[in-house]
Amino acid sequence: MSAEKIILGIDPGTTVMGFGLISVKKGKMEMVSIHELLLKKYPNHETKLKYIFEKTLALIDEFHPDEVALEAPFYGKNVQSMLKLGRAQGVAMAASLYRNIPITEYSPKKIKMAITGNGNASKEQVAGMLQNLLKLKEFPTKYLDASDGLAVAVCHHFNSGTITDTKSYTGWESFLKQNPDRLK
Repeated sequence: MSAEKIILGIDPGTTVMGFGLISVKKGKMEMVSIHELLLKKYPNHETKLKYIFEKTLALIDEFHPDEVALEAPFYGKNVQSMLKLGRAQGVAMAASLYRNIPITEYSPKKIKMAITGNGNASKEQVAGMLQNLLKLKEFPTKYLDASDGLAVAVCHHFNSGTITDTKSYTGWESFLKQNPDRLK
């Protein structure tokens, strides 16, 4: 287990999208990079999706992650918001699968539980725990969406080899086999 593994964690969003990269070598985690994609300035949803795809591909091409972990959309009351969030997640998934990188989804509660031990923790509590776990003197971003992306990567590391109630795909074929209802 001496080989280094790079994990890209993604917190999908249509206003701010968070990305966090960690390196795991000999069981030790280290933050590699953290990014946020600010999408408020773009005129429409289609343009936002284009930039999500491009940013995800750019990070993959720059850091060469071995695995990608995404936060699954949570079920809210606003159907339009849910639909837009699902599209953002789908575009990030497509970029990862386009580069043949396996992806895994985690529920927001599972991520919070893995990081803080409390599935109902606040974003601030998650960021504080990440700062402690990764031995960061200060948190490198003001956007908690970026820290959520980092949390997804750390959650994936903690769950490697013990994944339950998550979905993993190694490519389009795998995705379609596990989601036959999505093929029309």
